[in-house]
Amino acid sequence: MKQLNINEMKQIKAGGVSGALLNAIWKGITSFSDLGRYVGSSIRRFVSKNLCGF
Repeated sequence: MKQLNINEMKQIKAGGVSGALLNAIWKGITSFSDLGRYVGSSIRRFVSKNLCGF
C-alpha cells in the first residue's frame, strides 16, 4: 500500500454530495414541516375549543 506525502494529501478533492446527505436533509425538512403542521393544528383546535375529551 502506497503512503501519500503531504503535498499529495493536500491535492485530494472531496466527493460530491452523497445520497445519504440528501436523504438526511430531506428527512429534516419533512420533519420540520410536520412539526409545524401539528403545532398549527393544535393551536387552531385550542382556539376554537374543539378539544378531545378524556
